[in-house]
Amino acid sequence: MIRSAAVLASAVAAGLAASPAMAQTRVEAGVLECRGGQTTSYIVGSTHTFQCVFNPVAGRRQAYQGVARRVGLDIGITERSVLVWSVLAPTRGLPPGALAGNYGGVSAGAAVGVGAGANVLVGGSNNSISLQPLSVEAQQGLNLAVGISGLELR
Repeated sequence: MIRSAAVLASAVAAGLAASPAMAQTRVEAGVLECRGGQTTSYIVGSTHTFQCVFNPVAGRRQAYQGVARRVGLDIGITERSVLVWSVLAPTRGLPPGALAGNYGGVSAGAAVGVGAGANVLVGGSNNSISLQPLSVEAQQGLNLAVGISGLELR
């Protein structure tokens, strides 16, 4: 089951990485790390809240509140989650609050004890920011998720 979710996540990420939206010239602007607590998910989807920190290549750290929503298969209990993305943007020098906005894409993941997942998200200011085509998600618990994801940063 974990292997199937990882294969699906890799295939989706590879497909989106080749899409025209991702073909725009972007540079790595920093790293966004989000941490969340215990959640319980149901078959039709889930909502998770996160405390996020953006560590830019240039400038000061920026704090964000994140709300992740997933529609699709998402069932289980997760003790805690950590999501880490490389932030790709038109420029390295992003002003404070530049990541605020809505992001959308697809995700897949599984956990039996310790698990992993993949999230492909694009959005932000004029859809000009992407959260690395394949993010790293670590979680503890028992969970299986595949679906359409959204992340709101404020």
